[in-house]
Amino acid sequence: MEEVCLNSEPVFDMVDEYEGDGEGEGDCSAMEHDDETGSKHSKKEPPLPTIGLEFDSFDEAYDFYNIYAKEQGFGIRVSNSWFRTKKKERYRAKLSCSSAGFKKKSEANNPRPETRTGCPAMVVIRLVDSKRWRIVEVELEHNHQVSPQIKRFYKSHKKMILAARKARLPTEPVTEIHTIKLYRTAAMDAVSNGFSNVSEREGIHQPDHSKHLELKEGDAYAVYNFFCRMKLTNPNFFYLMDFDDDGPLKNVFWADARSRAAYGYFSDTVAIDTTCLTNKYELPLISFVGVNHHGQSVLLGCGFLGHKSVEYFVWIFRAWLKCMLGHQPQVIVTDQCKSLQIAVSEVFPKARHCFCLWYIMQRVPEKLGGLRGFEEIKRQLNKAVYNSLKIIEFETSWTEMIKKHGLGDNKWLQTLYEERKQWVPVYLKDTFFSGMIPIRENESLNAFFDGYVHKHTSFKEFVDKYDLALYRKHLKEATADVQSKNSSFELKTRCNFEVQLSKAYTKEIFDKFQSEVEGMYSCFNTRQVTANGPIITYIVKERVEIEGNEKEVRSYEVLFETNQVDIRCICSLFNYKGYLCRHALNVLNYNGVEEVPSRYILRRWCKDFKFQHVDLGSTDIDVYGPVYRQSHFHNCAVPIVEGGAQSEEQYKIALHELQELLNKFNLVDDS
Repeated sequence: MEEVCLNSEPVFDMVDEYEGDGEGEGDCSAMEHDDETGSKHSKKEPPLPTIGLEFDSFDEAYDFYNIYAKEQGFGIRVSNSWFRTKKKERYRAKLSCSSAGFKKKSEANNPRPETRTGCPAMVVIRLVDSKRWRIVEVELEHNHQVSPQIKRFYKSHKKMILAARKARLPTEPVTEIHTIKLYRTAAMDAVSNGFSNVSEREGIHQPDHSKHLELKEGDAYAVYNFFCRMKLTNPNFFYLMDFDDDGPLKNVFWADARSRAAYGYFSDTVAIDTTCLTNKYELPLISFVGVNHHGQSVLLGCGFLGHKSVEYFVWIFRAWLKCMLGHQPQVIVTDQCKSLQIAVSEVFPKARHCFCLWYIMQRVPEKLGGLRGFEEIKRQLNKAVYNSLKIIEFETSWTEMIKKHGLGDNKWLQTLYEERKQWVPVYLKDTFFSGMIPIRENESLNAFFDGYVHKHTSFKEFVDKYDLALYRKHLKEATADVQSKNSSFELKTRCNFEVQLSKAYTKEIFDKFQSEVEGMYSCFNTRQVTANGPIITYIVKERVEIEGNEKEVRSYEVLFETNQVDIRCICSLFNYKGYLCRHALNVLNYNGVEEVPSRYILRRWCKDFKFQHVDLGSTDIDVYGPVYRQSHFHNCAVPIVEGGAQSEEQYKIALHELQELLNKFNLVDDS
């Protein structure tokens, strides 16, 4: 398996055979080639040579231009090379059309006819950073006819096919961040699309396509263009590609600059959305999603998965972790899938792995809908899951449901019960979810790309919509930022808690907290039941709605520690949602506490959170390492971005200074 790490413009992985620098007549000669193995079955256009495109080696740069030339219908040669005298190291080269220049005059009696035309088509490549080759000049126009339909085969193309037949494999995976390998040989490219230019009897093994990404015509080129476009507009764009030994593409992962920056803020709880895989969409999309300071979903990276197996999940999880500089989330929420469980435990051993309650409850009609008494079973299941405040309540309700309806042999329910500590809310009260999962029966959950992905969405269609989806999400967040910063919130009570948090929380989070403040008035009979030193236990009663318009009185146990003003409610709303519940607020008010303690005002919900220091959740971050540098630089850059957007003049100033800074970086790279 070949893992390819990319953080710049993409190029295909190709063989390393190339023509030397010789200027002999043979370099420009063409050979008649009628063998069908030399023709391309695929009709897709090859990527164009572009200034700025980078390669892992001189060989790959040569091979890229060679495969482009074959598709266009011309041969190539190395017309010039520049070497450093001391090291005898090539640092610059000019790759030209084989018709470039003219032959030297021959003294022979019957000289060969002139075949060159002085063609200007060429690319100039230069070594940068002592290890990467970059295209610095391009000329695509020829002064002679070129056509892929011409049945001629140039010497440079012959070497490419011979190298493909050798089926050379890489010696080791490439892991350097700046490595750029996406292009592949004509033979490899054909194999990945389900057929081969070279038959099996000639040594190319036909791979098993069941575990590869099934790209249709136009998909590969669309993905290539997408990566190029994203890299140009997102300097911090990151992506990884996973190729099989035989060449086909297995997995892809990417994250844009905003996603990488967002993870620095919102890395506490991450949901791994595999809806497209579970529902067997044509697009094998997997998304990493967090929650921002407005309670909105925020993309933290996504990819395409070739197969739902442990090996493939492990690869994409490690790719995501590499992108995020090795910083693991505290909580990971996934669908209930055995392969996912194994992969998460292997890659994220320190994270708390939970199953999404909403995903599980959505399957109830599918799994149990055919049973007699389904509606009653569903009602009892909902009661056990959503209404249990204590473990004993859940266990009792579940047991009664199983016995009453004779469900002891139901395999799905058996599995749910065995894994109950990973999805039933009553078992997860010590886990902070930052509002990521629904905990009430009437709450729902939307996938990040809802409305942009359907059952038959293709790769090409998705990458075309990707920018639009993210633009609308970012616009929604920016609008919420402005509303939270500039609007004065309407107060609905005279409670000090409401006034206090209206100055701190974003509008969306304040609205949710405000409903808890209003809910204090549906609570009654707050009374102390026990006292153990500074720890006092209270019971708060509340009238809650059950089915229809019916209401019942429920008792909530609240622990209050008087010395540290620490408070815990049995409903555990703070851990689920990130703000105090009405029962805890009642007890604070009962004890004369007029403000919510600072430990219960999470910074992640505050209006100015993005201006504050990003806490990566570690007390021993290496201040000389990349995690610290990225965090620190991002914090310094946010005020510049915000300030630059205030006016046209400030925008121009900020843009000019940033361009100057990028120019200085380029000078460092070139040196």
